[in-house]
Amino acid sequence: MNHFDQLALRNAGYVSPETQEKLRELTILVAGCGIGSTFAETIARAGCGKLILIDGDTVSPHNLNRQNFEDGDVGELKVKALARRLRAINPELAVDVHAANLTSDNAPELVTSADVVFDTIDFLDLAGIVALHDAAKAARKPVITALAVGWGAGCVYFPEDSDWSFRRLFGLPETGLVSNESYVERFGGVVARLAEHLDPKVVEVVGKALTVMEDGTPCPASQVSPGAASVGALAATLLIRVLAGEPVTEAPHMVVVDMNTALTAPGIDLS
Repeated sequence: MNHFDQLALRNAGYVSPETQEKLRELTILVAGCGIGSTFAETIARAGCGKLILIDGDTVSPHNLNRQNFEDGDVGELKVKALARRLRAINPELAVDVHAANLTSDNAPELVTSADVVFDTIDFLDLAGIVALHDAAKAARKPVITALAVGWGAGCVYFPEDSDWSFRRLFGLPETGLVSNESYVERFGGVVARLAEHLDPKVVEVVGKALTVMEDGTPCPASQVSPGAASVGALAATLLIRVLAGEPVTEAPHMVVVDMNTALTAPGIDLS
């Protein structure tokens, strides 16, 4: 039994052999390797065959409370540290590393090389995110956009044939440059639409961050490890369901998993 088969052995019963093989043959572009590291590790452990990693940032001490890095990685490029971690989990995993920010120049080639795009929504400036989604739309590649939401996570799934796009969801022009648009304003508008469905503490924390955030920089909102870990779990489950041909919620709807809500629900009576 080879390493891949051993890695996937305990998936049996939850993941069919056919779906497991689809995952093994899949190439996933992970755009943003901060919170994206939680998805990359989760899907690698699930038996993905190839990951393309792109991120121009280095590991900082404040990343260690929620991203899949170690103290010894501080100062190193996130893509290199993450690639090393993933290969340590599965030496047969193919990992392609790009130590760069995503732009309209490199997005088309990277997207074309992948079967699925995973996007962490606050990892770049607005122009970079739009370039990623534009390239995916043009190449008809599905996109999973995810972010930590307090003690949980949120995902928006754009199938390859979706009528919706990142531009439409954020109220941006359907074509053209977005250099005159403000990421802070657009993201703030989305948060405002979500506010009634979110924990008030999340709205408060993100709102404060947006008041001091500058365009072109990662969102400085506080994040906790359970929320970041939820991103990997939610997005990986979504992708495996898609590969299995099972229904999932699609854009313009966002799926939000909130641990606080789950922990205050009535629960199952075991008496």
